[in-house]
Amino acid sequence: MSRPRLLDLFSGAGGAAVGYHRAGFDVTGVDINPQPRYPFEFHQGDALEFPLDGFDAIHASPPCQHHTRYRNAVKDITDRYDDNCAATMARLTATSTPTVIENVPGSHIRPDLILCGSMFGLDVMRHRWFQLDHAPLMLAPACNHKGWARRFKPSTGRANLRYTIEVGAWNETLEDQKAAMGVDWPITVRELSEAIPPAYTEFIGTQLLAALEVTR
Repeated sequence: MSRPRLLDLFSGAGGAAVGYHRAGFDVTGVDINPQPRYPFEFHQGDALEFPLDGFDAIHASPPCQHHTRYRNAVKDITDRYDDNCAATMARLTATSTPTVIENVPGSHIRPDLILCGSMFGLDVMRHRWFQLDHAPLMLAPACNHKGWARRFKPSTGRANLRYTIEVGAWNETLEDQKAAMGVDWPITVRELSEAIPPAYTEFIGTQLLAALEVTR
C-alpha cells in the first residue's frame, strides 16, 4: 500500500519531517532557503505559493523569530525575518485538507496542542504550540519538568544535578544536542536550533494517520 503524502512547508532541515515519516507519511519539503541536509524530497521555493493539491495532510512551521526573546536582540528583525504566521493561517485554514501549523508559545496561532520534550523523555524542554484544522483532537501527556532529565552535567561535580540540554548553546557538543533532540541525521547547530524534536510530529502524525485511515 502507498503511504499518505504530507507537505512540509517552511521545512527547515527536517525536524518535523522525520517525525511524520516515522509515523507513516511520505514527506515533501518546501523552504525558501536551500536545505542540503533535508532527508526527503525537497523543493526550494516560497511556502506561501507552493501548490497544495495532491497531499493528504499539510504541516507548516512559519518563521518564529518575531515571537521569541530573539526579537529583542535584533534591531532589524523585520527586515531579516518575515512574520508569515497570519498569511500561513489564512491560506491553510481555507483548505479542507488536514493541516498542522507549528510555532513558539506567544505566536499568533491557536494552541490546540502544546508539546514539550519532557513528555517524550527527551533532554530538552522546547515547548511548541500546534494549531490543528480539519484534524483530530489530540490529548498529550503532561509535562514532567521535575523528574524528566536523564543526563547529568559532568562539569558541576554534583552527580545528582538534573540537567537539560540547551539547543544552540556554544558549550554543548553537537552530538549531545542531537541526542537530546532525538535527531539522528546530519545537521548543523544552526539548523538544529531552529528545529523541533521529531518525537512531536511522530506523536501528531500517528494520530493524524489513524484518522485518515478511518475516513478512507
